Amino acid sequence: MSLRKGSKVWVEDRDLAWVAAEVVDFVGKQVQVVTASGKKVWAPAEKVPPRDPDAEEHGGVDDMTKLTYLNEPGVLYNLERRYALNDIYTYTGSILIAVNPFTKLPHLYNVHMMEQYKGAQFGVLSPHVFAVADASYRAMMNEGRSQSILVSGESGAGKTETTKLIMQYLTYVGGRAAGDDRTVEQQVLESNPLLEAFGNAKTVRNDNSSRFGKFVEIQFDANGRISGAAIRTYLLERSRVVQITDPERNYHCFYQLCASGRDAEKYKLGNPDNFHYLNQSKSYELEGVSNAEEYLKTRRAMDIVGISHDDQEAIFRTLAAILHLGNVEFSPGKEHDSSVLKNQKSTFHIQMAADLFMCDVDLLRAILCTRTIQTREGDIIKALDCNAAVASRDALAKTIYAKLFDWLVEKVNRSVGQDLNSQVQIGVLDIYGFECFKHNSFEQFCINFANEKLQQHFNEHVFKMEQEEYSKEEINWSYIEFIDNQDVLDLIEKKPIGIIALLDEACMFPKSTHKTFSTKLFQNLRTHQRLEKAKFSETDFTISHYAGKVTYQTDTFLDKNRDYVVVEHCNLLSSSKCPFVAGLFPLMPEESSRSSYKFSSVASRFKQQLQALMETLNSTEPHYIRCVKPNSLNRPQKFENQSILHQLRCGGVLEAVRISLAGYPTRRNYSEFVDRFGLLVPELMDGSFDERTTTAKILQKLKLENFQLGKTKVFLRAGQIGVLDSKRAEVLDSAAKRIQGRFRTFIARKDFVLLRAAAFALQAYCRGCHARNIYVAKRQAAAALILQKYVSRWLLRSVYMQLYSASVLLQSCIRGFSNRQRFLHQKKHKAATLIQAQWRMCKVRSIYRNRQTSITAIQCRWRQKLAKRELRRLRQEANEAGFLRLAKNKLEKQLEDLTWRLQLEKRLRVSNEEAKSMEISKLKKALETLNLELDAAKLVTVNECNKNAVLQNQLDLSCKEKSALQRELIGMAELRKENAFLKNSLESLEKKNSELALELINSQKDRNDTLEKLQEVERKCFQFQQNLQSLEEKLSSLEDENHVLRQKALTPSPKSNRPGFVKSFSEKYTGPLALTQSERKPVFESPTPTKLIAPLSITLSESRRSKFAIERHQENHEFLSSCIQADLGFKEGKPVAACIIYKCLLHWRAFESERTAIFDHIIEGINDVLKVGDENIALPYWLSNASALLCLLQRNLRSNGFLTTISQRSAGSSGVTARVGQSLKSPFKYIGFDDSMSHVEARYPAILFKQQLTACVEKIFGLIRDNLKKEISPLLGSCIQHPYHILDSDDSPLKQCHGDTIYLESVDYNCLKTMVDNCLSRHEGVSDAPKIVRHAGKLARSPGGLPQQSQSSQWDSIIKFLDSLMDRLRGNHHMYPPFSYGSSLLNLLLRRECCTFSNGEYVKSGLSDLEKWIASVTEEFAGTSWHELNYIRQAVGFLVIHQKRKKSLEEIMQDLCPALTVRQIYRISTMYWDDKYGTQSVSNEVVAQMREMLNKDNQNLTSNSFLLDDDLSIPFSTEDIYMAIPAIDPSDVELPPLLSEHPSVQFLILHPK
Repeated sequence: MSLRKGSKVWVEDRDLAWVAAEVVDFVGKQVQVVTASGKKVWAPAEKVPPRDPDAEEHGGVDDMTKLTYLNEPGVLYNLERRYALNDIYTYTGSILIAVNPFTKLPHLYNVHMMEQYKGAQFGVLSPHVFAVADASYRAMMNEGRSQSILVSGESGAGKTETTKLIMQYLTYVGGRAAGDDRTVEQQVLESNPLLEAFGNAKTVRNDNSSRFGKFVEIQFDANGRISGAAIRTYLLERSRVVQITDPERNYHCFYQLCASGRDAEKYKLGNPDNFHYLNQSKSYELEGVSNAEEYLKTRRAMDIVGISHDDQEAIFRTLAAILHLGNVEFSPGKEHDSSVLKNQKSTFHIQMAADLFMCDVDLLRAILCTRTIQTREGDIIKALDCNAAVASRDALAKTIYAKLFDWLVEKVNRSVGQDLNSQVQIGVLDIYGFECFKHNSFEQFCINFANEKLQQHFNEHVFKMEQEEYSKEEINWSYIEFIDNQDVLDLIEKKPIGIIALLDEACMFPKSTHKTFSTKLFQNLRTHQRLEKAKFSETDFTISHYAGKVTYQTDTFLDKNRDYVVVEHCNLLSSSKCPFVAGLFPLMPEESSRSSYKFSSVASRFKQQLQALMETLNSTEPHYIRCVKPNSLNRPQKFENQSILHQLRCGGVLEAVRISLAGYPTRRNYSEFVDRFGLLVPELMDGSFDERTTTAKILQKLKLENFQLGKTKVFLRAGQIGVLDSKRAEVLDSAAKRIQGRFRTFIARKDFVLLRAAAFALQAYCRGCHARNIYVAKRQAAAALILQKYVSRWLLRSVYMQLYSASVLLQSCIRGFSNRQRFLHQKKHKAATLIQAQWRMCKVRSIYRNRQTSITAIQCRWRQKLAKRELRRLRQEANEAGFLRLAKNKLEKQLEDLTWRLQLEKRLRVSNEEAKSMEISKLKKALETLNLELDAAKLVTVNECNKNAVLQNQLDLSCKEKSALQRELIGMAELRKENAFLKNSLESLEKKNSELALELINSQKDRNDTLEKLQEVERKCFQFQQNLQSLEEKLSSLEDENHVLRQKALTPSPKSNRPGFVKSFSEKYTGPLALTQSERKPVFESPTPTKLIAPLSITLSESRRSKFAIERHQENHEFLSSCIQADLGFKEGKPVAACIIYKCLLHWRAFESERTAIFDHIIEGINDVLKVGDENIALPYWLSNASALLCLLQRNLRSNGFLTTISQRSAGSSGVTARVGQSLKSPFKYIGFDDSMSHVEARYPAILFKQQLTACVEKIFGLIRDNLKKEISPLLGSCIQHPYHILDSDDSPLKQCHGDTIYLESVDYNCLKTMVDNCLSRHEGVSDAPKIVRHAGKLARSPGGLPQQSQSSQWDSIIKFLDSLMDRLRGNHHMYPPFSYGSSLLNLLLRRECCTFSNGEYVKSGLSDLEKWIASVTEEFAGTSWHELNYIRQAVGFLVIHQKRKKSLEEIMQDLCPALTVRQIYRISTMYWDDKYGTQSVSNEVVAQMREMLNKDNQNLTSNSFLLDDDLSIPFSTEDIYMAIPAIDPSDVELPPLLSEHPSVQFLILHPK
């Protein structure tokens, strides 16, 4: 075809194979084209095939022979266009191309569609697989000849589905004999999973590739009815059983058996990587496929086919034996060229193989390691070396697997049913396609050989179809060349120098290798045009197949071609005790058994089977279906050009195209040809010629030759249609140019008319604009005159106003200057007075500090001397042996105490669980009671309803009397109200019933959750104890650091003479950051406002100023002392003393001073009051005042960054002091702080005062806590020991245990204090809180301390004491938050005689009184106090249960005493004795278990104590106080009358706010 600019062509592309392009330029034989994406490419003219420009207007053609240009890209893109429209079938002559849609298209395969194609002529309807099936069926019935349908393509291209559709259609048109439950289609498809498991494997390109060919014969009777079917297999790849390459796999059945679970265990199988036949490749699993599920599918397929359970077991036993056989390894024996089993592992595997084959293991070992040679003189046994033994082992495995596969195929055929009398049949061939991988071995050689054979058959059929087409149209076809691939087949199979013959010859010589085979191959066939030698290998060779060149690696050709049949192997397995294995190997005839080691060539047997297949196909009429896989992802509407083009080449479709190109590739009906090319000769279109004559005249005018005119079509040679298209394009181009010229003339005239009209309009607009401009100029001149008048008036007024304002400003400045002079004079006078006072104070302070330094030095020397003396004494004692014995005895005593305590704790845990069960039973009884009450309420409701009915009747009877009617109406209204009330009561009872049921369920859930949490806590306990040691070491180091920092902060300067002062900033921090002397502030600023006035010229004398400052400070100290010592009380819940002290310090600017003694004076005054005053009055009072003052300081002081070291202190320190440094950084985050209020810049003394005040709060709290311990301990002790004050006598067994004591984590006095604090915190700020009266006396002493007290008032005394303690604390308006003491327990002292049943009952009754008291004050005030008594509740509950002997250790630890440790339960169990009923403690087995657990714990725990030490740290932080105390405004607090006469605080009276 001649190309020109603008021609539509195809150009090759690396990614898309072919892309559409257009010719734009020519340079010699090179053509420049532009692709659709705009890319310019140069290509040779012969490699640019033409493209039909009209092809894009339609969706492709249904027959490739109808393409205008029958070439490779035309075929490819015709398939793509049809695939996009879900037209998956396309003809190429009589060949059907099926593209897998990867989606369901049910409309293509229903009964209606089969009815349409039934009897229809081939090619009339759209391409379809039913059309091919119907054509084969009609040909069979009309001609009486067997037919065959060859379905080929890659795995996943839809071959199985196409085969299914063919059989479905044949079943539809051919039917089946009546009475059959399953169709042939169903029977054959049911065998697919079985044959796939034993015949399919993973290859490089496909995960489920068939490694055998399958030919399904559907047999028909004389009436065209289906009478039977048979499945024939060809070319099984036997070498895959023993040899595979990575990443391929062996046959699926082996991996399925390894994943079968119980069956794998029964046959001693496991992971596939443990077996030699499977671990040659590292690919064991398939993506998205479960081997276990596939194993079950294979089992179901065997059941469907009809394989018995015994045969199934025998089949999988045979597979397992093959795997074990592959693991048998050999090593050189003692004799020359002999072999023995390599190790014990090989012995095990050969034993397993023999057991599974049910044969003699010694005989199996012998036939693998030796060979028997029969001679006339007798049998000669020859030993085999290691390589020969391995070859013998592999030969046995391949033979067994091949026999097994053949047996399965025969079983399937028997299940389907064959008709041996059938004369005609339709065969469907499903065989693997052409393969070309990166590495191609013997298997690919055989497969491609088979495809060459099939391609030759295909070429002959296509050429025959072409001949029939030409004969039908009566044209001359004698000169058309037939394309044949016989030379490739001769290269492979021709004797004696074909590749297969040379390979068999090499295999017959034991010492031949692949190198000798390759050498001989190249020597004999080096001149063959189809054979080439690989470039980079001496042994590889390349064959030019019809689908392309394939390079084969000969490394494994000889090993895979050798297939020895060993007579000893057959004889051994035929003598097996397993009938199935013996049936696979029938006894061989005598003649064949003489040779013990017969060589069998795989390639020769392959060629024979292939020849038999070709004979079968030649005896039938073939029909071809080529299946195409559109993409490798198995997704719909995805078309991969390169992959499809490769499949078209391998499937022979393009070969069919080449055959068509050799003849007349372009064929057109006369009507289509005249419609398209009639415009080339328009004068002929007016004549009355017929279409055939018109076609001939058109071709003759264009001087074309070698075309043929048939009956209905015109046949054109290759390239002639391109010439016609180019002529047609020239005619169309000239016509288009003529049309364009006329159109351009029309556009030019139209533009001229528009321009002329626009010019007229523009001239009119310009004249109008000129006139408007003249009018605007005149109007602006008139406006300018008016504007000048107003501007002149404004300028004159502005000058006047400037003169007026300047005069007023001058007068005000003169008056202000005179007033400022008077004010500066007064300010200087006051400053001079202040300087004199400061000088006197500094002089006296210097003398005092020198004296104090001397005294401190003398004290340090004396303390040093005493410390050295004590150190010498302690060293002497440590060296004495007696001291060591005392320490040892002390440790032994502690160990004994810890052991007894553990027993007690275990018993407590058991009793606690019993208490829980009793609570649950109580709840159940309450639920039953409520149900009874609900039934009674329902009965009452029914009675009331009956009464209502009776009253309604009486009302109807008494309607005559008006007065009676009114009374009855009133009664009815009352009854309705009562009825409504009863209904409401009933609903409330039902609600309570449901709530109790839910509460019971929740309590059971909480019990289970608690047990799980306790187990988790016990696991973490050991870890916490290990962390405790490290934390204690860190704590000690941090406390040392804290002590050093406190000493540095409190150590007085050598120059100071007053206590409590620290160094100034400039003295303490010398360096570049220190201020110069001129920039520093005074070391002490006067608390009076006179510092703002400038000093006067008149100054006081030095003595007078010193006396004045001392007197003023003395007055301030006296006022603060009187304020601290007096009980000022509270006003509206605010502590008066704290507010007054804060206001005074703020007014005197003490917080801003760098040196002052007033803070030390306040701390000393508070300490003196605490020492001298009544503890019960002073401690609560000053705890409230100190907390309030600390909160005021924290909220209103701002740190200037001097004490950065304080904020770096460890957070692990106990108490409030350890948190003050952290709170200094951000004091503004707490509740009550107003962002708008001003803050005081705190100096170092103020910050130090805050720390001292924090320590004071800690001290007061500790004193209150110690007093609480002292008061409540005798009461609790008397409650525990009370039952034995009565029984105490000289002969009592209790006296014998008087000296042995035990500490039990039982009653937490802190939890009692928690009740008090919770009540106090809830009542603060509540209007209806109970009225509190503060007692004048000391804190109430415990009633337990009285010598004589009634027996019934022991627990009442505790409750009364708690009530009085709460009243006293409320009276002082405490504002700190509720405290939490969950882990700090009071270790109550118990005696051995107290650990009895009666004592447990008494303590339990007392605890119930405490529970009632907690319930009476409500949880809002009591908090979690009752839960903190958990230890004593469980211990007492364990004491009072009767069946301790029947309880196991797990029940005691999890149900009865979950909160107690094993050591505590052991202590209680060993000390317990029943003084009331005589019951026994826990069993000896439980005691032994606990003792064993204690021995193990003793090795891990650093301490064996079952006691819990008191938590001496302050259980709250400054943050808790700030969050709980509301904002305090000290300005609202007035000065009490008794302090109002003091001269230092007159500012509080004059300016209260």
